[in-house]
Amino acid sequence: MEANKVKKIHDYGQSIWLDFIDRDIIKSGKLKELIEIDGVRGLTSNPAIFEKAISSSSDYDADIAELSKENISNEDIFYRLAIKDIQQAADLLLPVYNEEVEGADGYASLEVSPLLALDTEGTIKQALQLWKEVDRKNVMIKIPGTQPGLAAIKKSIAEGLNVNVTLLFGLERYKQVTEAYLEGLEERAARNESIKEIASVASFFLSRIDVLVDPILEEKHLGELKGEVAIASAKKAYEIYQQVFSGERWEKLAALGAKPQRLLWASTSSKNPAFKDTKYVEALIGPNTVDTIPMETLEAYRDHGDPESRLGIDLDGASAILAQLRHADIDLAKLTQQLEDEGIEKFNAPYEKLLNAIEKQKQLA
Repeated sequence: MEANKVKKIHDYGQSIWLDFIDRDIIKSGKLKELIEIDGVRGLTSNPAIFEKAISSSSDYDADIAELSKENISNEDIFYRLAIKDIQQAADLLLPVYNEEVEGADGYASLEVSPLLALDTEGTIKQALQLWKEVDRKNVMIKIPGTQPGLAAIKKSIAEGLNVNVTLLFGLERYKQVTEAYLEGLEERAARNESIKEIASVASFFLSRIDVLVDPILEEKHLGELKGEVAIASAKKAYEIYQQVFSGERWEKLAALGAKPQRLLWASTSSKNPAFKDTKYVEALIGPNTVDTIPMETLEAYRDHGDPESRLGIDLDGASAILAQLRHADIDLAKLTQQLEDEGIEKFNAPYEKLLNAIEKQKQLA
């Protein structure tokens, strides 16, 4: 029997996490099956995923009806529902966490409110609160890597939280995120508090980059680069990762048991039907990384994926692609900032929709 193609990715040092959650996948045993058969080693969620889960099923109705009797906001109701789901997912992933000596896998991620994306203090407060309420060692709190988010990331790490930094598009911002992680660890270590248990990932979003850049490439007669800019950016991000998590500064932290903040590839489903549906997954398989993929991409990869380590291949080619953009006066830094701004809005809209769906359900209760 042929080896499971999704599971085989782990042979190359990359962990596959599922970018999806709902109550059915937990109750039906499907998540347990994905962990055991496909080798899924973690799970991520976001406001859009929860909006779909709550709006499109009756699985949450009884809980909403019960919670509506309490004098709490719709946002509080949402987080009570989400925390319950994340706790159950984390419990299913605990064997993965426990088998990893370094605790690099087995995490479920829960995001702070997207309405706080530009609010440092609000983010810190909610991150600490969610961490306490979820009360699982194998959970990550997702914090957007916005400019105001950087201080929140540093503070959360210093307080001993596991952090999934989300919404990263640009290389400069990614560098700042690694710095926030290191400073958080150093601050905690300076207080003689343990940094051994802390884990973090930096979620670099891919396909959205190409969706924005590809039409510009067409206009500039650089059509041959379509679908390649996101992959080139990711390869350069991996170069930064290798530089940051080596050398004297890092070795001091590693000696205290610190774990590198792994790069996580997000937005890895192909948005362009002309591209292979497993394009981004295949291009960026490599050691000490994570790829979080939606269910349909996972199923596609199980069917016709081609696992092989490609992340470290042709780094000069990746540099050349980004150089061509500069020569064509395509400002990638400006475009990735645009994507960050749009990304906040893309989570705000479903979040508002989610709160409205809870309100409607409360009226029916």
